[in-house]
Amino acid sequence: MPLNQYVYFALSSEHTTAQEMAAVLGIEPDETTVRASRVAEPPMPVCHRWKIACRAPGLRVDEQVAQILDRLRPHAARIAELARRLNREGDGPSAVLQIVRYFNDDEYPDKADRSGPGLFGWHLGRDVLDFLDVTGAVLDIDEYDMTPEAPGGQPQEG
Repeated sequence: MPLNQYVYFALSSEHTTAQEMAAVLGIEPDETTVRASRVAEPPMPVCHRWKIACRAPGLRVDEQVAQILDRLRPHAARIAELARRLNREGDGPSAVLQIVRYFNDDEYPDKADRSGPGLFGWHLGRDVLDFLDVTGAVLDIDEYDMTPEAPGGQPQEG
């Protein structure tokens, strides 16, 4: 079963840009995004996102998380302080550890490096949970089954 997965830690804000977040933290992001409304009604607020990501193939989720946190731990106090400030200006938690997994992703070009039973199991240790607690980050896990569907909406047999 081909598996495509990646992990990122992000800080989000409606008002503070990713560049401003980088200046406060002293850490350049791996990725940034800006989302704005595509329609006038109802208006959707702008969302700036600063990200540190791991998209390395062949690693379990916990190994990807470890790579990210190895980079962020020395800055945990500044991340926590900025996350609290961003929380005050927004509606919810501004910090997130995001895990995204696509199962049966036959369209992914490097699928051979992401298959095998060793990539499916993972865990988060106390050190990761402590980092999430210190920074006020939430954990968000998205998993998608990309199995093509047969006529009638039933998954195809493999």
